Amino acid sequence: MSSTGSLRRTERAPLSAAFTRDGVATAIAALLFTVILVSFRPFQPAGAELTGDGGDIVNQLGFGSLGAISIFSLMTFADPRVVRSLLSPSWLLMLGFFMLSVVMATDPPSAMRAAFFTLIGIMTMATILALPRDAEAFSKVIIFTIVVVMGLSYIGLIVFPHEALHTADSQEPEHAGLWRGVFTHKNIAGPIMACFSFAGLYLYRRGQRLWGAAIFCAAMFFMFHTGSKTTAGLVPFSILIVVLPSLIGMRLGTPILFGLAIIATAVGTLGIVFLPPVKHLASIYFPDLTFTGRTTLWEFAGDMLAKRPWTGYGYESFWGTPLLLNQDQPFDRPWDIRTIVHGHDGYLDIAVLMGIPALCVAVYTFLIVPLRDYMRIPLRKENIYLSDFFMMVVLFTALNAFLESFFFHRADPVWMFFVFGVLGLRQVSLRPLAVRLQS
Repeated sequence: MSSTGSLRRTERAPLSAAFTRDGVATAIAALLFTVILVSFRPFQPAGAELTGDGGDIVNQLGFGSLGAISIFSLMTFADPRVVRSLLSPSWLLMLGFFMLSVVMATDPPSAMRAAFFTLIGIMTMATILALPRDAEAFSKVIIFTIVVVMGLSYIGLIVFPHEALHTADSQEPEHAGLWRGVFTHKNIAGPIMACFSFAGLYLYRRGQRLWGAAIFCAAMFFMFHTGSKTTAGLVPFSILIVVLPSLIGMRLGTPILFGLAIIATAVGTLGIVFLPPVKHLASIYFPDLTFTGRTTLWEFAGDMLAKRPWTGYGYESFWGTPLLLNQDQPFDRPWDIRTIVHGHDGYLDIAVLMGIPALCVAVYTFLIVPLRDYMRIPLRKENIYLSDFFMMVVLFTALNAFLESFFFHRADPVWMFFVFGVLGLRQVSLRPLAVRLQS
């Protein structure tokens, strides 16, 4: 890839440019990105989940096709050097632990079907990153995907209000009136719109100001209507931590602030359950701090993890399984753990499903490696702008994971964006990003 020290507007490309090799690759990346976010069952609570013993044939065929297209595209359109660079030792080790947890699951065939979705999702995101040949192509992929996903979500509010909104007759009537768009839940719609706002800021910084401003404002407006206070608070926080040090010429400040934010959030969430001094202080100064009952889930998960700390319980083999359905439910427990689908903390869930060693590898792969990649970014404008976008995505989703669980959760859009950010940082750190110059 070529490099540039300045940004220039490109000439208007003729229609025939869309049918070149690079144009087709860009179109495939945009299509894959759009489909993986919208899923094959938009506006439905079940979304991309498998249902029943045999699974959902629509999702199986759909994601099987995504996998086939991704493999074909990587073999025919992607630069082999880029493809090889996406396969890091830490990711291979992490996936090794993941597959081991599938083998150790109580129902390996069902766990393998779920893992099939997860692996295809990861490969699809890698393909999306590998296909665009330059910054302009990558911007087109982002714009097309966001316009389609947000367009469908806004249209759904008018055409399919009962599907695009949480309603009073749903399983969570307390969320009635909150927006979720094409997604299965407001807790997915909010974070995705947050990531879209980061993309809008990226486009604005690299000169596409109309698109950038429009996407940023539309995404933020939708996000506020999802009712997610945590997401609304994390968005400006993530932007500030990433952009401010870069603007004042202290890029080292971003990894430092990133690390401090992760540690502080870990102590402030899991710490009040598992760290006695923090738990004691919280009981004195914040006696009602339970994160909407999450501390009950974390205490229970911690007690169960202590019984199998090295291997965990296996993928798809803890929450929502007979192991918990047969548990006694104390009358004073805020949440019924027998009906919970995940532990509302992604890091704790990795430990519960795969063991503490897997959690250590995940912390290194998902948090430490991206910081190292960020510090290796070539000091070119395009690389800096794109790496800041990826870093905002990683920081936001990594902090969000302390209150929600999406790691290795099949084709969860938030998990997809997290993979997108982590792999994207690795790719943009390895070489100057190409950009088309005006002739």
